[in-house]
Amino acid sequence: MNEKALKTLEYFKIIDKLIVLAGSGLGKELCKNLLPSSNLEEIIKAQTETTDALSRIFRKGSLGFYGVHDIRPSIKRLEIGSTLGAGELLHISSVLDATLRIKAYGARAAEENTGDSLDEMFNTLEPLSPLSNEIRRCIISEEEIADDASSALKSIRRSMKVTNDKIHEQLNAIVSSQTSKSLLQENIVTMRNGRYCIPIKQEYRSQFPGMIHDQSSSGSTLFIEPMAVVKLNNDLKELEIKEQEEIERILAALSNQAGEYKEQLEQNIKILPQLDFIFARAALSKQMKCSEPKFNDRGIVNIKKGRHPLIDTKKVVPIDIVLGKDFNLLVITGPNTGGKTVSLKTVGLFTLLGQAGLHIPAFDGSELAVFEEVYADIGDEQSIEQSLSTFSSHMVNTVSILEKANYKSLVLFDELGAGTDPTEGAALAMAILSNLHKRQVRTMATTHYSELKVYALSTEGVSNACCEFDVETLRPTYRLLIGIPGKSNAFAISSKLGLPSSVIDDAKNLIGSQDKSFEDLIAELNNSRIAIEKEQEEISNTKKEIEELKRKLEEKSNRFDNAKERLFAEANEEARKILQEAKDVADRTIKNFNKWSTDGGLGKDMENERNALRERLSKTESKLAIKPGKKNNKTSKAGDFKLGDSVNVLSLGLKGIVNSLPNAKGDLFVQMGILRSQVNISDLELIDEPVITGPNLNRTGSGKIKMSKASTISPEINVIGKTVDEALPLLDKYLDDAYLSHLPQVTVIHGRGTGALKNAVHAHLKKTKYVKTYREGAFGEGGQGVTIVEFK
Repeated sequence: MNEKALKTLEYFKIIDKLIVLAGSGLGKELCKNLLPSSNLEEIIKAQTETTDALSRIFRKGSLGFYGVHDIRPSIKRLEIGSTLGAGELLHISSVLDATLRIKAYGARAAEENTGDSLDEMFNTLEPLSPLSNEIRRCIISEEEIADDASSALKSIRRSMKVTNDKIHEQLNAIVSSQTSKSLLQENIVTMRNGRYCIPIKQEYRSQFPGMIHDQSSSGSTLFIEPMAVVKLNNDLKELEIKEQEEIERILAALSNQAGEYKEQLEQNIKILPQLDFIFARAALSKQMKCSEPKFNDRGIVNIKKGRHPLIDTKKVVPIDIVLGKDFNLLVITGPNTGGKTVSLKTVGLFTLLGQAGLHIPAFDGSELAVFEEVYADIGDEQSIEQSLSTFSSHMVNTVSILEKANYKSLVLFDELGAGTDPTEGAALAMAILSNLHKRQVRTMATTHYSELKVYALSTEGVSNACCEFDVETLRPTYRLLIGIPGKSNAFAISSKLGLPSSVIDDAKNLIGSQDKSFEDLIAELNNSRIAIEKEQEEISNTKKEIEELKRKLEEKSNRFDNAKERLFAEANEEARKILQEAKDVADRTIKNFNKWSTDGGLGKDMENERNALRERLSKTESKLAIKPGKKNNKTSKAGDFKLGDSVNVLSLGLKGIVNSLPNAKGDLFVQMGILRSQVNISDLELIDEPVITGPNLNRTGSGKIKMSKASTISPEINVIGKTVDEALPLLDKYLDDAYLSHLPQVTVIHGRGTGALKNAVHAHLKKTKYVKTYREGAFGEGGQGVTIVEFK
């Protein structure tokens, strides 16, 4: 990709965000050098890796790449047999520790059968734990080797300590001696040239035997190594040399051991930065709330709810952009500050990011095309150094673009043809766009020229688009509307800002009739669009309501089916008990019959037993028999029945509540418990009951409620201890009854608990149409353990 497009579209600002998310220097270097690719296979591979890494982050959390150092120079030295320093070996150990941690993160659990594109890289890593542990055992820091690195080193350091102790003992004895105090400048032991010395006054030099190693700047003090410790100091020096030789031997041994794993170390330091780079891309995707775009080689761009990543997430407005399917040239018009340039930059930047293997901040299913080049002429291109005007600078860029662009290019023009005479600029812009359109170059251009709006309307394969503008608030909405040309709104904006209407009328008269008609047509199209969008929104809301009602109906049907199955099961169990009881009675009767036959007392005892069985059967029959319904001796008219009236259903022998008014045939619906059935008025008998009347009771249209209903409805329902599935059907039935009974408000007792039952109750109340308000109980009403419901 050309450098100019990358800078113009602010690609490197996104790369800066990516660099911050990498954990190692090598990973940051890969991020810094990331450029878009034009190879479809490479792009898809990179996108898949980013997606798989993001999936792992969501599943297992972030992966840190701290401790990954650049050990490539050390590996080169190992290849030629050099000995590494302590710091280099520690870096190798640090890399191996990071390798172990990262490989453990990449390991899949036994139950995970599916793999992804990163498995091979994780599996190829070699932690080499024995080598890492040996380095850590021998080396404490870059300046310190452990005593236990070897037995010889431990022995040498023990001897050095003994020798040191002897030297200090001798020197302390000299310093604290009464005969030496007058000779000393100070009662201290110091070091000069790596030898222990004592500061002696110049005038007493001849009285103190030893080797002079230094003198003070004034010459009054000589630093003398006493003869008593010269041999000990010599012994200490020899031990220090042996110590250094042993340390070099230890480092050489560790280097030889590391050299045996050169290939594994090279492989690790090749894979670790790659994984760091991939997981940085995934972390950026998570940070910017991105998704993986689908790629094609057909030049089709379809961005869904795209958000420019450099605009504040609280202010950015998602846009939908389509290009390359039904049209390959998009002309965007509308007033300034309306978001036209942002739309151009969004398409260009998304293309660059996607082809670099990065996700884009847009909805799932967004589609991008693979372009070999992206050309962008956006922003103020005035060049003082080259003495070029804005128009000239833009034209230099345009000439270059026309020369290089082909059908595999994406071209973005901002305010094409601006900066010169409007008539000539419009003609020039039209010619440039026509040239690119004929060559099948995917192009987007912003403009103010009405001529280009007409060109887009009249040319096949070219489409208009505009950035919506709210004239009432004088603010852009930043929504991109494809297929609709933008209206300049200059007159409307000027009028809102206070320009006299006479001036605006004069300006309108100066516009040609064709231009005026065209602007009026655009305004009419825009009004039609707004009306259609409102209708679509209403249709969408209606569909949602229908779906919700359908869901509720299915739930009720499922509850009815479950209740029916439970009743059948209970009936079967009851029948089984009855059969068992009958069998037991029959067995007992036969046993008694045999006994009586043997004893000769057959007559009287058998008669008594028969009477007992007859009484028992009579009782059972009275329980099970369905009593025939009474005939309706009273003729009722359709007008006699009102909603909420209590009635007897004669054929069923059940009481119910009128749920609907009679139709032309005299049929109406009656609610009998959980059963709602259509019944003819000839099969109904009104129940005369006391009524309650009042100014606030005209809810069913009758102006009264039946005493029988109101008196049986409690002002509260207790669902504590029930599950949500058990509580909601009870609550639904209770609310229906309470509403039909005209209770002004009721109390739902659900308790505190985990809050799940309370939340479910509130959600149900929110969807119940005849509920006016609901609130938690106040102090003295039950607090958070109850909900007070008020009906409409």
